[in-house]
Amino acid sequence: MTASPFSVLVRLVVVATLAFGLADPASAARKKRAPSYEQLMESAEAEISAGRIETGLANFNSAAMADPTRKEPWVRSAQLQFDAGNYGRAIVAAEEVLKRDPADLVADSVVTVSGLRVAAESLKRLQGGGAIASESARREAEQLRATMISTMGNEFVTGVPAQKEKPKAKPKPRAKPRARSTAAAAPAAAPAPTPAAPASAPVRSTSGSNPFD
Repeated sequence: MTASPFSVLVRLVVVATLAFGLADPASAARKKRAPSYEQLMESAEAEISAGRIETGLANFNSAAMADPTRKEPWVRSAQLQFDAGNYGRAIVAAEEVLKRDPADLVADSVVTVSGLRVAAESLKRLQGGGAIASESARREAEQLRATMISTMGNEFVTGVPAQKEKPKAKPKPRAKPRARSTAAAAPAAAPAPTPAAPASAPVRSTSGSNPFD
């Protein structure tokens, strides 16, 4: 017995309905199991604390996709990439922060310092390989080098720490002369003159003299 076209259509509708009914709860369950933005951020920080940087960065990226309006995942990614020396990736993450908050100082500093370090590394490679041949290119490179040294310091550009000058020894203060005692300074008093002995009376001679004289 051949099935009528109507019965075939009914069967197809029933099968489609059953398939939709089975698929819908599964998709709803998947949506419920999806971690929230806060959960992803907490998980990322926990991975970073445990030393699993790559896993933490992946969780920060997932958090950024879970809430594209938030800047915090990009801030943490920029900091971590900068600390790892991945300056190109740090700049990309910091630019995402500035799109959401143009006044963010952390992102601004990451972009600035990362750009300077990339420029410093490129400059050292060019100088080492003798690639700066023209006078104009050499002059611009020297200007860039001088700007970076004045802004970030010589150690930042050359990688060699500046030698600290030894502090000069302070001159010892001279000892003050001792004050003379008044007794020693005063001249010795002259000795008092010895009083003269009284003159003795003249002795009269009794022989041959006038007794009435």
